[in-house]
Amino acid sequence: MKKMLALYRAPEDAEEFLRHYREVHMPLVRALPGLVDVAITRISRTLVGEEGVFLLAEMSFADDAALAAALKSPENAACGKDAMDFAGKLVTVMTGETLAL
Repeated sequence: MKKMLALYRAPEDAEEFLRHYREVHMPLVRALPGLVDVAITRISRTLVGEEGVFLLAEMSFADDAALAAALKSPENAACGKDAMDFAGKLVTVMTGETLAL
């Protein structure tokens, strides 16, 4: 399973951030072609390491081709624009894969 992960640092107004994420950003995320699943985790506390992570978004795709197609899509461009508009410097986006260890 291939993943696109977004880490969001704590915003000034958490409730407004979550409202925008729920009402505006999630419909854009759900429109990504090839999306198999999406999981959003609000971080309640940091046990070890750097503090300040507020939210983790984990988007799952079946394989490299599906992830690549999603990344090149107009839907992803809309997602990225919205993320930059409302989260800007608060967000880090990565890709990876699920390992069976």
